[in-house]
Order: sequence, then C-alpha cells, then structure tokens
Amino acid sequence: MSAPTPETTTTTGPPAAAGPAENGLDTALDVFMPQRKRLLRIAHRIVGDVSEAEDVVQEAWVRWQLTDRAEVKNPVAFLTTTTTRLAINVIQSGRRRHETPSEPQMTDAGDNATFDDPMLRAERTAAVESALALLMARLTPDRLAAYVLRKGFGYTYEELAKLLQISATNARVVVHRAQARLDSKRQRPFATESHRRLVDAFRTAADTGDLEELLGLLLSEERVRLLPPPARRPTGPAHLPARHAA
Repeated sequence: MSAPTPETTTTTGPPAAAGPAENGLDTALDVFMPQRKRLLRIAHRIVGDVSEAEDVVQEAWVRWQLTDRAEVKNPVAFLTTTTTRLAINVIQSGRRRHETPSEPQMTDAGDNATFDDPMLRAERTAAVESALALLMARLTPDRLAAYVLRKGFGYTYEELAKLLQISATNARVVVHRAQARLDSKRQRPFATESHRRLVDAFRTAADTGDLEELLGLLLSEERVRLLPPPARRPTGPAHLPARHAA
C-alpha cells in the first residue's frame, strides 16, 4: 500500500461498516497524516531528491502499518527515527541517482531545552544522524576529524594541528578541502555500526563537553595514544554547517 496523501484519504458517499482491520488502519492514519509533511522534509534533507523522499516516506508508512503500534510509546519519535534511518540507508546503499545536498545541518545538538520535548529530541537526533552520514560518505578520516572538530566544536587550527600531527597551515588546508569535497557527487560506503557509534559520541560530546570518546573514533589509535587527556569543551549547541567560513 502506497503512502497516504490528503487526496487518497478523501472518501465520497456513505462509509461502509468498518471491521477491526480497517479501524486499526484508521488509527494508523490518524497518527501518520499530521506528520507526513514533516517526514517528507526530513527525508528530502537527507536524500536531496523529492521522488526518493516520497519513496522513503512510503516505506515509513508501510513500517508503521506493520508495527505493533500498541507497543510504541512515542509514535512521533518512532516515525521520525524510522524515516531518518530509511533515508540514511538510501545514502549507504548506493542506489541514489541524484546528488545529496552538500549542506548538512546539525540543529543545536547540545541544546538542553530539547530534552523534555520528545518531538524536538527526535528531530535533533535525526539532524545529527543525517549530517554525519553525509560527512562519513564523502570525507576521508583526516578530513572528517578536522571538519567535525572545527565546525562542530570550535577547535582552532593550532589544536587541530596537534591532533593530526601537521602544521596549523596544513590543518587549515585540510578543513578547506573537506568543505570543498562536500560538493562532490562521489561517495564511499560506511558501516552502519560505525555511524551509530559516531552519532552517540558526538551527542555525548555536545551534551557533556567530554570529547574523549569522539576523539577515539575520529583519530587513529596511534595518534590517540600520544594525546594528553582532552580538555573539556563548553557544552551547548554544536553545529556542522557544510558552508561556513573556515
């Protein structure tokens, strides 16, 4: 069954008597339809194509129908997470025909005001997941590390130079090249588990200021062993705009 739209859900004439299955579908629609436009925006932000975003939302609708909805405590968060993961799968699978948007946006990853709002928390997680998926698909490990730390946590070029064991001038070059690389159509596959761990570490760093786990994932083991214990960074919003003056 395709994803419902306002047009496809309009009925004419007197309604027929509904059975248990139809009542269940009506309940699923009552939850899904108010979220549909928002889910399309999330999917489009990740895959960068209207048709593919529609496909993602259709698959989310199918998943929602097949889910034991009585066990879902937060339907909005479930739909947001499902749509995000499906869209990220499109990036990872190599089935994409169009260029992914080169401006990943991480909304206030350390904004404590979102903690008590399930919808905002789900959208925040979706933004972080989609941005890091794009960066992992397009950047080499050194460029990924430099870009995330520079744009997400305000590292200076001198600090990046020490971490990457290069000069401050070269650190600036690495960040600029990372930014330019985001305009490329070429992508590389990445492991789902690696992506999940990086998302978790990024959010921990943004929420607590403790970057030890994040640095352990971004840097090689040899470099990490040579580092002193990382200083805590200020907590608060962490952004990764792809187009930002370096």
